[in-house]
Amino acid sequence: MISKFCSQDGKNYEHNVFRNISTRPKQEEIFSEFLAEQDISPCSIQALVMDIRKFAKWFSTANSEPWDTGRVTVRDVTDFREHLRQEKRQAVSTINRNLASIRKYFKWLFYKEYITTNPALSVKELKRQPLAPQGLTRSEVRKLLREVELRKDIRAKAIFSLVLYTGARLSDVTYLELSDISISERKGTVFYRHGKGSKQRVVPIPLQARNSLLFYIETRPPVDNHRVFVGERGQLNRRGIQAIFEKYRALTGIENLHCHVLRHTFSHNFLSSAEKGGAGGNLVQLAQILGHESLNTTAIYTKNSIGQLADATDRLVY
Repeated sequence: MISKFCSQDGKNYEHNVFRNISTRPKQEEIFSEFLAEQDISPCSIQALVMDIRKFAKWFSTANSEPWDTGRVTVRDVTDFREHLRQEKRQAVSTINRNLASIRKYFKWLFYKEYITTNPALSVKELKRQPLAPQGLTRSEVRKLLREVELRKDIRAKAIFSLVLYTGARLSDVTYLELSDISISERKGTVFYRHGKGSKQRVVPIPLQARNSLLFYIETRPPVDNHRVFVGERGQLNRRGIQAIFEKYRALTGIENLHCHVLRHTFSHNFLSSAEKGGAGGNLVQLAQILGHESLNTTAIYTKNSIGQLADATDRLVY
């Protein structure tokens, strides 16, 4: 089965969703038909491919039989949810996204009469505890930036600085072009044109990030490409950017180091009071920077972390 990889270039990348997974006949063709009827973004297509592949791989291993949508039961979907939660320790949001993908696919299968009952219909999503997304501590950020400096990794410093000081997403960093950056002697802005939901936004670049970006651009390999972040052979795709985060995750031992965690770190620090070393910004400003349409989305950063709740309960006296 061939599907589109998440790309803003309009190029097609080959992905075999059931690669190395035992399947019954026609499963690849059916899933290909399903994808062809989805009027959604390439990134959403990629998420569907990854989620269904994950479920199919688990199904085949757990049941010791080939993947067959007609053989999937309510128990399979429920057990898969528990597998992701208890064994894989995945975030509630990730598990619920997997379930949403499964529900979407099996709803379509039922509508097309490929199956007679929908086993995903009655499986509920996990409830989310309203806690703030986890960011890095100040000591972890210092450890990360210090490791980058010791290795004289100019490109990695520019990438990390861009996320830490402007709240960029992985897609923002990946598809950023040289013309999207405007830096003068006293100020700078970055134009993120490929945000979530195709939203565009202009974000100011603080001095520290401007310096890192300018230094990188001055030493950037002379490749014939308009993307900001490149290698010796051309532009870095999403996987290339992720590989940089994986490299420093291994070097620093910061287990949850990835782009979105640095975005969370920026958000927490932006709302922190100036007395605590943060920016002391407000929700409206942060929503504009992050590209959120609703303040309810941004308000999650005003919630307490589990650590803060634990500290508060530890101070209880009866």
